[in-house]
Amino acid sequence: MGVDVAAHLVRLGLLNTTSDYASVSSINLFVALLCTCIVLGHLLEENRWVNESITALIIGLCTGVVILLTTKGKSSHIFVFSEDLFFIYLLPPIIFNAGFQVKKKQFFRNFMTITLFGAVGTMISFFTIAIAAIAIFSRMNIGTLDVGDFLAIGAIFSATDSVCTLQVLNQDETPFLYSLVFGEGVVNDATSIVLFNALQNLDLVHIDAAVVLKFLGNFFYLFLSSTFLGVFAGLLSAYIIKKLYIGRHSTDREVALMMLMAYLSYMLAELLDLSGILTVFFCGIVMSHYTWHNVTESSRVTTKHAFATLSFIAETFLFLYVGMDALDIEKWEFASDSPGKSVGISSILLGLVLLGRAAFVFPLSFLSNLTKKAPNEKITWRQQIVIWWAGLMRGAVSIALAYNKFTRSGHTQLHGNAIMITSTITVVLFSTMVFGMMTKPLIRLLLPASSHAVSEPSSPKSLHSPLLTSMQGSDLENSAHIVRPSSLRMLLSKPTHTVHYYWRKFDDALMRPMFGGRGFVPFSPGSPTEQSVHGGR
Repeated sequence: MGVDVAAHLVRLGLLNTTSDYASVSSINLFVALLCTCIVLGHLLEENRWVNESITALIIGLCTGVVILLTTKGKSSHIFVFSEDLFFIYLLPPIIFNAGFQVKKKQFFRNFMTITLFGAVGTMISFFTIAIAAIAIFSRMNIGTLDVGDFLAIGAIFSATDSVCTLQVLNQDETPFLYSLVFGEGVVNDATSIVLFNALQNLDLVHIDAAVVLKFLGNFFYLFLSSTFLGVFAGLLSAYIIKKLYIGRHSTDREVALMMLMAYLSYMLAELLDLSGILTVFFCGIVMSHYTWHNVTESSRVTTKHAFATLSFIAETFLFLYVGMDALDIEKWEFASDSPGKSVGISSILLGLVLLGRAAFVFPLSFLSNLTKKAPNEKITWRQQIVIWWAGLMRGAVSIALAYNKFTRSGHTQLHGNAIMITSTITVVLFSTMVFGMMTKPLIRLLLPASSHAVSEPSSPKSLHSPLLTSMQGSDLENSAHIVRPSSLRMLLSKPTHTVHYYWRKFDDALMRPMFGGRGFVPFSPGSPTEQSVHGGR
C-alpha cells in the first residue's frame, strides 16, 4: 500500500477528499520527522552513546507511541509497510552511493579478504543460524512454520547493518579496518538477499545432492550475472557521455542521465530476477571510475553530493519507519497469547546472531592472516573483535526480508508468522540501540586514537589510503604525493606486480581510451578537460 498508491488512487478519483487530506497530512508529518532527525543528529554528533540511526529509531518509537495514544491503540505508524517502497525506492540510492563513493584501490587491494568475510562468512553464518533454528524452533510449536521458513530465517538474520560502526570508525586513522567493515557490509547484504531469493526456488520436498548443486549453481548465476549487468550499465553510461559531450549544452542532462541509468540497472536486474543490490553497487563503482571523469566539473560536484544526500535521506527514512513499525498493534496482538514464547524466540535469535557471527569472523581472520606476510596487513585480535561487533547489528534489510517472507502487503494473520515478525523487530531494535550505543565506547577502548593516529607522509602506513575520500576514483591513485617504498623490505612486502598493477595496465591500454576516465578524454569545447585546461587562469 503506502502513500504512492494512495496518491495514485486519488488521481484516479477512487479516494475521497478525506483520504486525500490524510495522505497529505501523513507526508507532512513524516517530512517534519525527517528534518527533526537531521537536526538532532547534528546536535548529537559528538555524543558518546547516540548516533543518527539510533536517533531516528528513538524518534520513530516516540512518534509511534503518540500515534497509538491519539488513535486509541488502533495504529502506530503513518504508512503501511510496502516491500516495493523499500526495494524499489529506498534501497537503490543507499547501495549505489556505497559503490560510487568507494575508494576502489583500497577496496580491491583487500578484495579477497572482503569477499572471504562478505560471501563465505555470510554462508557460514547462514548455515549456523538455519541449522540451529531448525533444531530449536521445530520443537517449540510456534505455528505452521516449515523447513523453508527456518532456512529463510538463516538468510534474514545473516544480513548485517554496520552503519553504527562505520559512523564511529575513522577512515583516516584505520583505513584497513574501515575497508574491511565497509566492504564486508555491502557484500554481506548482497549475499544475504541472493541467498534469500535462491531459497525461494529450492525444492525442499526432495532434497538430494542434485538439488543442493542446483541451489549453489543458482546462487553463483545470480551473483555473476548481477555483477556483469552492473558493470555493463556503468560502461554504457560512460561511453554515451564520453561520445556525446552532453555537458556542452546542459549539465543537468549529464546528472539526470547518470541517475537514471544507475536506477535503470537496478530495475532491469529486478525485472530479470537478478540481485539489484549487486548490480547497482558495481554500476556505482564503474560510474565513479569512468563516467564521473567524463562529465563537467560542476556535474562532478553535483553528482557526488546528490547521491550522498539521497542515500542519507533513505537511511534516515528507514530507521524512522522501523521505530514506528515496532509498535504495530496488529502483529503484537497475534503474538500476545504467548508473550513468554515471543521473548524466548527473540533471545534465541539474538544468541544465534552472536554465534553465527563468531563462527566465521575469528576462523576466517586466522586463515586470512596465514596468507599475509606484512604485519600491517594482518588482522589483529582487537580488530577482529571490532569486525565481529560491527556485524551484530541488524537493520532494514532484515526487516524487509522478514516482511517479504512472513507477511502479505505488510499484514499477517498467522500466529507463527506474527511471532517471527515481532521477534525480528525486537532483535533489530535491541541490537541497533543497545549494541549501537556501546559501539563508540568499545572502539575507543579497543582502538585508542593515540595508537592509530595518522602517520607522517614518510611512514609505510601511507600506502594504505582511506576507503572513502574526498577525491573520486583515480584522483588519489594518480596523486603525486603517494609515497613509494623507501627500502628493499618495503618493496618485497608490497610487490609492484600485483593484480591491481596488471589491471591498471589493461585499464590504461584498452578501457580508458574507449570509455573515458582521467587522462583519456580528448579536449573539446564544453568537455571535462576544458575545465582542467582553463581552470588555472
